[in-house]
Amino acid sequence: MHILMIGAAGMIGRKLTARLVADGTLGGKPITALTLVDVVAPAHPAGFDGIVTTRAEDLSTPGVAADCLAGRPDVIFHLAAIVSGEAEADFDKGYRINLDGTRYLFEAIRQLGLARAYTPRVVFTSSIAVFGAPFPEAIGDEFFTTPLTSYGTQKAIDELLLSDFSRRGFFDGIAIRLPTICIRPGAPNKAASGFFSNILREPLVGREAVLPVAEDVRHWHASPRAAIGFLLHAATMDLSSLGWRRALSMPGLSATVGEQIEALRKVAGERAVALIRREPDPTIIKIVAGWARNFDTGRAKALGFVAETSFEQIIRAHVEDELGGRIGG
Repeated sequence: MHILMIGAAGMIGRKLTARLVADGTLGGKPITALTLVDVVAPAHPAGFDGIVTTRAEDLSTPGVAADCLAGRPDVIFHLAAIVSGEAEADFDKGYRINLDGTRYLFEAIRQLGLARAYTPRVVFTSSIAVFGAPFPEAIGDEFFTTPLTSYGTQKAIDELLLSDFSRRGFFDGIAIRLPTICIRPGAPNKAASGFFSNILREPLVGREAVLPVAEDVRHWHASPRAAIGFLLHAATMDLSSLGWRRALSMPGLSATVGEQIEALRKVAGERAVALIRREPDPTIIKIVAGWARNFDTGRAKALGFVAETSFEQIIRAHVEDELGGRIGG
């Protein structure tokens, strides 16, 4: 099994790489080669005995995608993207990275397959940002995609391309729409959704965090641990039951910011909650107002995808995975 991962230096990419190395197999087949690609060179995974290739490449540069496919990988995880806030702030960069880079990858796979038989599994990380208001009480898989951000529009176009390329037999693809991943470890990034993690992650280690929206803001979440499970399942499941509707919203947890804070209080106490400072940000408030709040993911659950059912579980997963079970600065 040869695996290509694009976006391997990001948080999800690093965690997925570590899990693949720890497991040693994917779908019952030994992993013998890893090709890890990002705009900065991903770290060489410790403890892996197979062939590792790391590349610092921009997928939106013509020719890069074809080079990444030189080893004819069996499974391709496409995780690379610029985040929502940055894609909104820089229109050209958003379309270049999030759309052109993806299209180049899909076309490179097609061209390789035309030259000689090649139909890899492609797992693409999409987003719930493909949906736009007004929303029903819970968004099902039949709800139309009318994104209200450039990032959501780029992801929606990518989903259509993936479904069409799969229908034509160029690859066997699935797009998984990730909930907002919470709690994200590490430093804050430019994602408009970053505060959902910040108001939990920082107080858990004794640092102050800024809350830019009201506590009644509701959103859809899953942990990094759940996200890795989604990716692994998508890489190995039988996709025939999806037909040509290859984009699927992942399970998650609908919660308000206030419910997040209450869960933090239960796990870490009043001292942690007191570190949250309210500073309304009109730009963030406007972006978040157009985001989905709740989903009906019965289709994904029936196919074996699972996520947390309480925010306390999400917080405790972070404490276990990132803080060694310890809370406080």
